[in-house]
Amino acid sequence: MTAAVLVSGGGTNLQALIDYEKSHGDCPYHIVVVIADTKKAFALERAQKAGIATKIVSPVAVLGAADAKVASKEAKRQAVSDAALAAAKEAGADAIVLAGWLTVLSGKIITEYSGRIVNLHPALLPKFGGVGMWGHFVHEAVLAAHESESGCTVHLVDAGCDTGKILVQKKVPVMPDDTPDTLYARIAPHEHEAMVEGVCLLAKMLEK
Repeated sequence: MTAAVLVSGGGTNLQALIDYEKSHGDCPYHIVVVIADTKKAFALERAQKAGIATKIVSPVAVLGAADAKVASKEAKRQAVSDAALAAAKEAGADAIVLAGWLTVLSGKIITEYSGRIVNLHPALLPKFGGVGMWGHFVHEAVLAAHESESGCTVHLVDAGCDTGKILVQKKVPVMPDDTPDTLYARIAPHEHEAMVEGVCLLAKMLEK
């Protein structure tokens, strides 16, 4: 399975996927392009270092600086989604992996890659999902709800937000003295495992 990995930040989950592919001859996926919605994503450097093609589809890159300034949030989302779709197709990607990608996808990319997009979410879905639930906001919500456990989820992406079929979950305990940062630090290593497991699972599902 060829994969396009979509990123917005540091790219630690991308690195986990790169490392697994490099160290496993029987790896069922091959990353063909890394697509970022911001030129500042350090994940782009990780991809370049690994010899993987990159593409920037930020609102400014897609619409131009002047139009990006006045475009609505929805128009920017749509333009970025369409550009990501074009980049994935151009690279010949069978599937799309959202590894810390912050733009909510909309439009044709969801239908054209239906059943072939996976996302990693830093909580145990269906709890603490949906719009606005990303990064430290998720961990703050988990602590505010006095949950006894948290973790991460790899799921298929559908037209909703964090509502697709769950493929992999990893659980960790929530400690009484946790902060959002300490909780994230406990979850992070499991995110890398879950990401690799989820992408391998998707590859095997698409083989059938």
